[in-house]
Amino acid sequence: MTAVAANSGIPNDRPMSEFVGPFDVTSTLTGESYQVRFSHLWNGTATRHSDTVDTKFLVDGRATIVGLAHTGFVQFRTRAGRDLTDREASFVAAEYLRERLEQEDERPLYDVSAGELERLIEKIGIR
Repeated sequence: MTAVAANSGIPNDRPMSEFVGPFDVTSTLTGESYQVRFSHLWNGTATRHSDTVDTKFLVDGRATIVGLAHTGFVQFRTRAGRDLTDREASFVAAEYLRERLEQEDERPLYDVSAGELERLIEKIGIR
């Protein structure tokens, strides 16, 4: 993931399936390699009755959902004075998934708290 210039967002300027390019992750524990492809994102309230924005990835062809807490989006808006774009949210979810897979923590569903969302936003450099 690349750093983002201060006070500028990453625009949603491509089809959703291209928001995050395919990437590989290698487990730091076992050396196992995962191939990851972003699929799409949607509001999790309707589908999972959760207060999240859900992002779908395929990890070695298996569906994996990373749910980002809506409260983290509100905190970002309050701090930054703008909304997090869908593409930025996808980058954040991809970074979270990368971290989990590096630790050999592969699951079909992850829920990312507002605090974790804020940490990842800072790590990526979204302002």
